[in-house]
Amino acid sequence: MNENNRENTVTDMRLQVLLPTEILVDERATKIIAEAENGSFCLLPRHIDFVAALVPGILSFYPPDGGECFAAVDEGILVKCGHEVFVSTLNGVRGTDLNQLAALIDERFLDLDEHERKARTALARLEAGTLRGFKELQDKKL
Repeated sequence: MNENNRENTVTDMRLQVLLPTEILVDERATKIIAEAENGSFCLLPRHIDFVAALVPGILSFYPPDGGECFAAVDEGILVKCGHEVFVSTLNGVRGTDLNQLAALIDERFLDLDEHERKARTALARLEAGTLRGFKELQDKKL
């Protein structure tokens, strides 16, 4: 079978969810649903190549043998290239209970984002204060 016929007969994708320390998911999937800033989207095997910035949420995927699988993922990047789909994220947890995964996202991922935002705000204030101090010193020298 030549490569073109093979591409037309493929009915699934290979999904890999990559964390810094492990591979959370490495499975075949017929459909993948994820969430970006502008809303949820669905990928099918013949979908055009695609890149999206993910927000904390539930990643759903459907194995070829049926059923539905879930993973809670933090912010990350999803890349679909051909029949390969890669998700790179700092945090992720696989599970079967949607309520538990949703609570985990609220507790762990969104709370971390809030702490990170506060830390960045404090750092920006420190930087601005330091720059003002340098400017005042420079003005005194002139």
